[in-house]
Amino acid sequence: MKKTSDEIDLHGLRVDEALILVDKFLHQSFMAGAYRVWIIHGKGTGVLRSAVRRHLTKHPLVRRCSTADGNRGGIGATQVDLAN
Repeated sequence: MKKTSDEIDLHGLRVDEALILVDKFLHQSFMAGAYRVWIIHGKGTGVLRSAVRRHLTKHPLVRRCSTADGNRGGIGATQVDLAN
């Protein structure tokens, strides 16, 4: 797992492993005052992308999520706007 201040890379992880790391990443990002972060899940079969997005839509720290811009990974990444 590669993690930087504004993104986390979930390549190669199972859904259950990935969601635990997403929760930690979102909490750390929120506490650091970030308002936008990116979750890199890859294109693959779409299983991880779907699970992550489902999880994000119910997450209390997430205001909005969408497919990242092409320069940030396109369908292989999700842009997340955090709650204020």
